[in-house]
Amino acid sequence: MGEVFSPTAADGDLARARDGDEAAFSRLVRPLRPELHAHCYRMLGSVHDADDALQDALLRAWRGLARFEGRSSLRSWLYAVTNHACLDLVESRGRRALPMDLGPSSERAVVDGQGPLGDVAWLGPYPDAGLTDGPAGRYERREAVELAFVAALQHLPGNQRAALLLFEVLGFSAAEIAAMMKTSAASVNSALARARRILAEKAPSLDRQRAPRTIGDPRVREIAVGFASALESGDADALIALLTDDVTWSMPPLPRWYRGIAAVTDFAVQVPLTRCPSWRYVLTGANGQPAVAFYVGEGAARPHTAWSITVLTLRDERICEITSFLGAEHFAGFGLPAVFPGVLTAGDGGR
Repeated sequence: MGEVFSPTAADGDLARARDGDEAAFSRLVRPLRPELHAHCYRMLGSVHDADDALQDALLRAWRGLARFEGRSSLRSWLYAVTNHACLDLVESRGRRALPMDLGPSSERAVVDGQGPLGDVAWLGPYPDAGLTDGPAGRYERREAVELAFVAALQHLPGNQRAALLLFEVLGFSAAEIAAMMKTSAASVNSALARARRILAEKAPSLDRQRAPRTIGDPRVREIAVGFASALESGDADALIALLTDDVTWSMPPLPRWYRGIAAVTDFAVQVPLTRCPSWRYVLTGANGQPAVAFYVGEGAARPHTAWSITVLTLRDERICEITSFLGAEHFAGFGLPAVFPGVLTAGDGGR
């Protein structure tokens, strides 16, 4: 990072792009789009906001390409442009939240309580398909989109959020970040120190060193299937056996959430296991974690429509956090249809 732009096969595309060739510009930025998009999500906590920020950033880059003089890498320059686009959105749209940011947990199932809150900017899930591997900083790429990390980032001011991500996740130096953000290295180091303190307060149990727990791990897949199958079959005992004693269950955009095995069990028994007639599921991955796309229908033989992308956080081979992002609008980003694909018998699920 920070290297002089060296003569490569991309030089021809860069020259053509500067002359107004949009196709050449597209070829230049295509390899970097996935990681730039993931950075936008970390900054903004929403796939839709990340889409907007990246579109804006690439438009800015295209219009300002003549200002790229090759003193840094094209990647560094694009991150600088993208970072400014994200900071503008942070300023205008504010931070994203989860239900636990709004108030205390409920001790009993709330069946006829407050409905979805439309005036809250909710944190959203991020499809694993959008993640890329490769060189990174202190945090691995998948760990850096885990829900606990992204949720904690939302408590940081925009400049601190950007400095932390550019340094800890992407591995840029303080001097490089200072150039990107048009400030001093001392200011960057100060922002990093403040950001780390806030992050430690908001996510004290965040384990930066543990390996990502993805749906490709056989044991993780077994746990996800067990969870989904328990809902599908209405088996409360099987569901409870998979949970830690301090488990939480939240369902944005619903403000109510539950903490502890007693409260979560009461909610599970009274709502998803009894009031939702029929479930179907497809295993997927979100935020570098196992996830289940749930569909609900009025009966086993009736159509099942998109209900939630449910992200599971594991600890010691049990589920310690269940975050169900309600809404069919989340499914397209995961390449999933709004209606369950195929007609399956009970118990087949999405396996």
